Amino acid sequence: MDKPRSARQMGIMQGLPSPHGSRITLDNWDRPPFNRWAFQHVREILPTTVVAKGTGPAWRLQLNEQDFDNLKVLHSRNNSQRTLTEILEQTYTDGFIVIHRDKIVYERYFNDMTPASLHLSQSVAKSVTAAVCGILIHQGVIDRDAPLASLIPELENSGYADACLRQVMDMRSGVLFDEEDYLDPDSDIAKVDCASGWKPKRDDSFSCVLDIPATLPKVREHGGHFEYRSIETDVMAWVMQRATGRRLADLVSELLWQPMGAEFDANYTVDQGGYALADGGLNAALRDYAKVGLLYLRDGRGAEREIIPEAWVRETFEEGDPKAFVHASRAKYWPRGAYKNKFWIRDIDRAQIKASGIFGQAIYIDKSNNLVVAVLSSWPDPVNEQFELDMLDAIDAIADELNS
Repeated sequence: MDKPRSARQMGIMQGLPSPHGSRITLDNWDRPPFNRWAFQHVREILPTTVVAKGTGPAWRLQLNEQDFDNLKVLHSRNNSQRTLTEILEQTYTDGFIVIHRDKIVYERYFNDMTPASLHLSQSVAKSVTAAVCGILIHQGVIDRDAPLASLIPELENSGYADACLRQVMDMRSGVLFDEEDYLDPDSDIAKVDCASGWKPKRDDSFSCVLDIPATLPKVREHGGHFEYRSIETDVMAWVMQRATGRRLADLVSELLWQPMGAEFDANYTVDQGGYALADGGLNAALRDYAKVGLLYLRDGRGAEREIIPEAWVRETFEEGDPKAFVHASRAKYWPRGAYKNKFWIRDIDRAQIKASGIFGQAIYIDKSNNLVVAVLSSWPDPVNEQFELDMLDAIDAIADELNS
C-alpha cells in the first residue's frame, strides 16, 4: 500500500497566498484531501471557544521510551504482516502515543503534527464531555433519571420529553435521528453540520445545534437497543449547561482540563447560538487526550487526587449491556461489546473501552494491560472498518510486546 502524502506534500494551504484549488473552504475542510491540513487548524476555519488549562502545573508524564517502529503486526483476517510504522503511515495517522504503567513508552507524529498541535477529535469529544457530566452527576447537580422535559422545558413536546439522561448517555432513547451516512446532505447529522457552522447554511438550516432536539420525534420506547445518534450528546451538554448556568467550555476547563493538569489550552467549535459542539467539536493536543484516558485507567485519579469519580469510571467499564449492542455495526467483531456513558466497550469482560471519532480519532483504554493509546488521524473516509481493525491489531501487538 502506498504511503499517503502529507498536506504539505499536496500543497494544501501552502504559499502566501495559497493558490486557488489548494485553499480550505467551508465546503471542503472536513473532506479529503483537505482534512489532512484542516484537522490541525480548525481555529483558522471555524469560530472556537477556549477550554483553558489554567495557571496550575501541568501533569508531566514520565518517559520509558521503547522503539516499536519495526514491531511486526499480524493481521489474522488476511494473514498479512506489516510493521507498526507502516500501519501508522498507511492509516493516515497524524499523532500516536502509548502510555504503559503511567509512562510514555512510544510517541510519534506525522503530517507536520507536533506535540503542541491541536487536533480535531470528532466524537472523542463525546467521551471527554461525558466525563464532566459524570462529575456533575456525582456532585448531585444533575439527576440523570429525571424526565428530560423537567430539566429542559423546551423538550416538552419532543420525543425526548419522557426520556432520561441515563438513556441519552447510553444512546438508548427511542428518538428518531438519521446518522447512517455522514456524506448524505439531507440526513439529520447534515443538519447538525449546518447548524454548528461546520457547513454552509441552507434555506432550511437551524442557526444553533440546540434548536434541533425539540424537533425530533419518538418512534419507539426509551431504554431499548443502542443506536448511535450524535445529537444525544448535545442533549446531555444542554442539561449540563442548564443545571449549572455555565457554558460547556468553562465546565470542561474547571472540572477536567485544569484539575487534570493539561499541557495546552483546548477549544470547541461554537455555533451562532454560542453553543460549543459537545458531540464532535473538541480540539486538543495528543498528550492531553491521552491524559483523559489515563484518568479512566487510574479509576479517575490524576497525578495527585481523584478528578473523575471512581464509581463513574467503574460503571463505564463494567455496566454496559452487550444485549443492547447486538445491532451495532461493531458487534460483529466485538461479540462482548457494549456502549456506556459515551464510551465504546470493546470487551465487557476484559475492561477495554474506547473513545472513538470518525476519520480515525481514538482514545483506547485497556485496564487488563495497564495501557492507554491515543491516536489522531485524517482518514479519507468518515468510517473505515479496515483501518480501525488494523489499528486494533497494532494496539494488541504493542500490548503483547510490553507484556513479553
